[in-house]
Amino acid sequence: MAYNSEILFKFVTMITTLIILTLSAVFFAMGKVRSDLVALCALVALLLTGILTPQEALSGFSNSVVIMMVGLFVVGGAIVQTGLAKKASGKLMTLAGDSELGLFLLLMVVTAVIGAFVSNTGTVALMMPIVVSLAQKAKMRASRLLMPLAFASSMGGMLTLIGTPPNLVIQDALTENGFEPLRFFSFLPVGLACITVGIVVLLPLSKRFLNGNKQRQGGDSRARGKSLDDLMDEYRLTDNLAAFTVGAQSVANNKTLAELDIHHRYGLTVLEVRRIKNAHASLMKEVVQRLAGPDTKLLEGDIVYVSGDNAQAQRFASDMGLVKATEELAFYDIGIAEVVLMHNSRLCGKTLKEAGLRRMYNVNVLGVRRGDNYLNDNLADLSFRQGDILLIQGKWKNISRIADMAEGIVVIGQPLEEASRVTLDYKAPIAALIMLAMIGMMVFDFIPVAPVTAVMIAGLLMVITGCIRSVEAAYKTINWESIVLIAAMLPMSVALEKTGASALVARLLADNLGQASPYALLAGIYFTTSFLTMFISNTATAVLMSPIAIASAAAIGVSPYPLLFAVTLGASMCFASPFSTPPNALVMQAGGYTFIDYIKVGLPLQIIMGLVMIGALPLLFPF
Repeated sequence: MAYNSEILFKFVTMITTLIILTLSAVFFAMGKVRSDLVALCALVALLLTGILTPQEALSGFSNSVVIMMVGLFVVGGAIVQTGLAKKASGKLMTLAGDSELGLFLLLMVVTAVIGAFVSNTGTVALMMPIVVSLAQKAKMRASRLLMPLAFASSMGGMLTLIGTPPNLVIQDALTENGFEPLRFFSFLPVGLACITVGIVVLLPLSKRFLNGNKQRQGGDSRARGKSLDDLMDEYRLTDNLAAFTVGAQSVANNKTLAELDIHHRYGLTVLEVRRIKNAHASLMKEVVQRLAGPDTKLLEGDIVYVSGDNAQAQRFASDMGLVKATEELAFYDIGIAEVVLMHNSRLCGKTLKEAGLRRMYNVNVLGVRRGDNYLNDNLADLSFRQGDILLIQGKWKNISRIADMAEGIVVIGQPLEEASRVTLDYKAPIAALIMLAMIGMMVFDFIPVAPVTAVMIAGLLMVITGCIRSVEAAYKTINWESIVLIAAMLPMSVALEKTGASALVARLLADNLGQASPYALLAGIYFTTSFLTMFISNTATAVLMSPIAIASAAAIGVSPYPLLFAVTLGASMCFASPFSTPPNALVMQAGGYTFIDYIKVGLPLQIIMGLVMIGALPLLFPF
């Protein structure tokens, strides 16, 4: 009797687990509730039903896969923040010239390589403006390239262990079950095969189906508003901008701006004083930006940026013994923004001297837009009016403080978001070195550092060395929805194993497909995973299918490696829907695509990719 009750209990818990899983999949597919919230609800349900213990339920949040994902988000964010990826991709993409074929091939390769180290979403966001501008230059439709861009970013994820979360999931499944872990570049042959198939299939399909779409790139740019360079051009700051370096024998050396009285003597406005430490050592180069104020002291090597009449600027340089500098004005810590004066602003009716903006908020006013007129001269004596738009310059945090505190002054745009878009390009060499060191630690066995430790070290170094603007900015690079999703879904695999559900599904697959051939089982796992990924996230799908693949391999006595690779491939190579992966959705509007476009191009690619990999995987990882 006790035996029967035990069987009944196990049957009930298995059915309960499958019901929770099915409901989760339905909510994932509907997309009306955040995926991380759905995963947490499923986790709580497993806790309340007693299927999982609290320790088992929370195990996902301490899992090495989750920790690695957090670190990789920070590392990827730093690569983008320093402009390293953009600089490298921009230079490489120009090699294609105006050749349509060359541009297509280079796009696929460059995107895939970046996608091997940066999240596929980040890769697409980075490459989209580059691709659109290059398409215009080559006089071809951007729609021809944007969908292949999204697909290539997913293919690139198969090149390395860290390229996509499902790779980390199958790695965890192998180590949890006592199998030899995969190496950093174990995925490389699979990734190369994916990219080759992708190029061969997409080249004719994109030409046939993606050349006639209407372009909608313009609408997106309007929403983004003016760039910082746009503001510089609009207020004609670039036309009258000059930069000079303070030499050892310069009259200005070791003097304050108040002592030099530049504005009254020459009619010039000092925009910024920049101090570059270790200028000759590009790797350790540090840029310190100082907002120009009366007490700002100039030292040897400082770069002074002045705005005003060019003739007066040359006279100023000659009198002071300054040398013309080649450095461009860039926005790192100091930025610019527009503010509008409302009717209730205390600045209305006051001059710049009387307003005290410098004293209260530590910002400078560079120009004023009044109607269609732009006022740049004699700003100190100008009386402000309601509706005036002021171009202000200052530390990003100070501009943001005006937005939060100043009554009757409205900041156009969001300063801190603008700051996050500014690339710290002088930090690019440091970011490159840290990333290479991380890869080295993960690749070479003689370095006794675990992969998760290597990623954590790299993430910390990116923050400490300033490759990411601040700790807060580092946290913002992390996609917490994805982190919580995978941490909450990982215990689901424990529940499936505990209740025997994964063994049951595996047995059904093994009995129906495995008896025919291991290849049939491989195909079944691949296409099942591929189908599920169309409705739920690739990470969640990989978490669910990994234990089934392990159990199926054990049931017919074959190696689990090809079956697990089928899981990560099926989860990552999903092209038939615009909603299956974030990159697919990201390019939909910009390329003017419809759902049918993804069916026409993505579905054949997905099927052909599956058939090729079913044949290739056992050759790379024998049964």
